[in-house]
Amino acid sequence: MKLVDTHTHLYTEEFDSDRGTVIHKALENQVDRMLLPNIDSSSLEAMQLLVKTFPSHCFPMMGLHPTSVNDEYEQELKLVADELSRNQYVGVGEIGVDLYWDKSFRSQQEDAFRRQLRFAKQYHLPVSIHTRDAFDVTFQIVKEELTDDLKGVFHCFTGTVEEAKKIMDTGFKMGIGGVVTFKNSGLADVVKEIPLEELVLETDAPYLTPVPFRGKRNESSYIRFVAEKIAEVKEISFQEVADITTSTAENLFFT
Repeated sequence: MKLVDTHTHLYTEEFDSDRGTVIHKALENQVDRMLLPNIDSSSLEAMQLLVKTFPSHCFPMMGLHPTSVNDEYEQELKLVADELSRNQYVGVGEIGVDLYWDKSFRSQQEDAFRRQLRFAKQYHLPVSIHTRDAFDVTFQIVKEELTDDLKGVFHCFTGTVEEAKKIMDTGFKMGIGGVVTFKNSGLADVVKEIPLEELVLETDAPYLTPVPFRGKRNESSYIRFVAEKIAEVKEISFQEVADITTSTAENLFFT
């Protein structure tokens, strides 16, 4: 049995003291592949070093996170374009629109998102989409850019059944993480209505730690608790959740 963590930031400073231990713990818990979405130019070197250290288990994406979009974003997008043309990546991410923290660069965020979707189509790579307080905006841009060459994941999906159906209509998948274990999130009820084949597992480590470790640093081995919750909600076996979500992740990112 293998699990895939489709979205984890194990290269960040939160893991500087025990990164190797955290990755070996993930491997011991059957998390065979960990996908690393980039944030911006400041995170690139650490991410690449981690991939170099664990080339069989850690796989990089290249992108500009929406909360890193500012007046210098053209420079950042040039770096993204250069990296995608020169190096091997499994996806374009983490990209999207975030109107929770700061709305002042909304138009730049939308532009950066659209252009990175086009990079993904150019290089035939899946995307990892971040959307916070911006689903309608994000989804509209995806719809406008949608072609047979565009595929990917709405990372950290916490939306409604109606939003899930919209995503499924585009052929995109949904990344489910620790929020599904939160008692009052309502996500478990939504997940119950979504076919398992439409979901992939993720941690978003070091953030959004699942119960029973909520409030502490998240790590890739904790994806087991996400899988267990989905199995409980859908009244199926852990093995089935592992097999189907792993197959979906592998078909999306590694074929």
